[in-house]
Amino acid sequence: MKVVGHYGGGALEAVPDEVARLERLGYDVLTTSEVQREPTMRWTLAAHASTRAEIGTSVMIAFPRSPFVTAQMAWELQRMTGGRVSIGLGSQVKGHNERRFSTGPWVAPATRMEQYIQMMRAVWATFQTGELVPFEGEHYQFTLCPPAFNAGPIDFSPPKIFLAAVGPAMTRVAGRVADGLLPHAFTTEKYVREVTLPNLETGAREAGRDVSEIEIAAGGMMALAESEDGLEKQLLDLRSRVAFYGSTRTYEPVFAAHGQEELGRQLHEMSVTNRWADMPGEVPVDVVREFVTAGTWDSMPGEIERRLWYATRVSIDAGAESPADEERLAELIERVQGI
Repeated sequence: MKVVGHYGGGALEAVPDEVARLERLGYDVLTTSEVQREPTMRWTLAAHASTRAEIGTSVMIAFPRSPFVTAQMAWELQRMTGGRVSIGLGSQVKGHNERRFSTGPWVAPATRMEQYIQMMRAVWATFQTGELVPFEGEHYQFTLCPPAFNAGPIDFSPPKIFLAAVGPAMTRVAGRVADGLLPHAFTTEKYVREVTLPNLETGAREAGRDVSEIEIAAGGMMALAESEDGLEKQLLDLRSRVAFYGSTRTYEPVFAAHGQEELGRQLHEMSVTNRWADMPGEVPVDVVREFVTAGTWDSMPGEIERRLWYATRVSIDAGAESPADEERLAELIERVQGI
């Protein structure tokens, strides 16, 4: 199993040192996300600073960016790194697209995302062959690329595309057109087993693919501590994240898989009335346990193997405040890589 680490959550100038540290610890894949920080600058810096790890995004929001521009950037980074680039795309929800990114009127995200990825692949094929490979869809079109604007071929396969998905429709899109699936942090083993994997297989079958060709990333929410008492405290702290995600109506089916629809509706109502501070207290710890892979330094590899059995790669974010901590983290990464 590949182990994923994350960079880029802080200042831009810190990225090279972060990448060097993560590679030294043994991580196979390094990704950055689009939360408080713009990801493409961090992605570029990390690609330049890295020496061996796969460098990606997890996730970058697709729709505010042209698929041509995204494809162009990934192509250039793939050439520079010698074929070590991946790109994780996500759709985000309607409110953020319209009111934060100002992407225009919201349309069905699954169809739009499928065409976004199809156009990226058409752009890459055009670059590689020198001949226009056109794409025309309802949401995107690529019918013009004179030689003066063609980035040209590279000596490597195209970058891997990972797609973030929660609902069945987007998961089927991943099965049809993506190289990998990024389940949301707000998911559970039960939801993956009963909803995610069947839809991923359906999408792959529709495209004439074998689902085993598609990588699945995992990790989501984790609690790692010295002892069971420490784990209990972390589980209580993680109620805030479960409450935040659970208040989003888009993610309601995950609660529904556990018979917790009423909790989801309650959290949503509290969010629209700005009762954010009160929301965590409404989430039972037993519900939190469904969303969190929890273990001590000794037991965590076994917990990952038991709960995340479907994954080909897993994210592990653990702080290390001393050389001894770093040594222990490197050992944990090596043990998980052996799964």
